[in-house]
Amino acid sequence: MDAVDYREQALKLFPWLCGRCGREFNGKNLRELTVHHKDHDHRNNPPDGGNWELLCIYCHEEEHTNHPAVTTATREERVAPATHKPFETLQALIRGKDRR
Repeated sequence: MDAVDYREQALKLFPWLCGRCGREFNGKNLRELTVHHKDHDHRNNPPDGGNWELLCIYCHEEEHTNHPAVTTATREERVAPATHKPFETLQALIRGKDRR
């Protein structure tokens, strides 16, 4: 089932409201209602819609932002650790001033 098919199917199965914030949709703003895969596997599209929930674009974005399995890497993997140690010699400098 491709993306268009499962969205059309989900819109037939479920009421047109966001499963998170409860915002209601009609024909004018229906494009802002998206299908979210609960298990985050876009290939898992059962005909009964058991892996789907309708979410507004804002709640859907929030869901994917907060789900680490969805991102390609965790924050730690994306941000290289700092290797520069600006205060590494500070204690030696302070001790040197005490001796004067």
